[in-house]
Amino acid sequence: MTLETLCQQATNSLLDMDEDLAYETLDAAIAAEYNLTELLTNGYSVGMQELGEQFSAGEVFLPDLMYAAEIMQTVSARIEEQMVDGDGAAETSGTAVFCTVQGDVHDIGKGICCALLKAGGFKVYDLGRDVDPEVIVAKAEEVGADIIGMSALLTTTMTVQKTVIDMLTERGLREKYKVMVGGAPVTSRWAEKIGADCYSEDAADCVEKAGTLI
Repeated sequence: MTLETLCQQATNSLLDMDEDLAYETLDAAIAAEYNLTELLTNGYSVGMQELGEQFSAGEVFLPDLMYAAEIMQTVSARIEEQMVDGDGAAETSGTAVFCTVQGDVHDIGKGICCALLKAGGFKVYDLGRDVDPEVIVAKAEEVGADIIGMSALLTTTMTVQKTVIDMLTERGLREKYKVMVGGAPVTSRWAEKIGADCYSEDAADCVEKAGTLI
């Protein structure tokens, strides 16, 4: 079975919320020694994104979306393990602190970004969702992060991204970090307005831009 076929199968496994198919697809890719980052980016991530669009359109319900997200998280964790086991202790590209900002509990896209960054050699601290600005700044200081990445999926929470940047500026810490922002309502114009270093459109774009920032 070709990698292209497995990518389509991975996409379908999430759209159909078929846990067995999702894991069987990953096992097949591992056995064939295919590029797992490509499988994650062009397979599972595509399915997750399409499912998110269906949810927004009212075509699927929240429990279904959350179930698919759990499958996605398991798959991402296994791929990360394979990357380490297969390549050994790779040189770290940089250190990143990622989260979904305070007041926002959506973390599917953020989770995909973290998985791909780890596969790309970054040391990533995933703070989860609904994270207080103080916690974000404190963690970045604690681990000596190079990048702070913040996701917001609601127009009411995207302002927290600005709050964090303002906090960094007020404390004389702004120049220490490259700040990335993303999420459904976020745009490059918003990133520029609040003083972020870059806007990431999706997970693949996030990895590419993180590399250029470092």
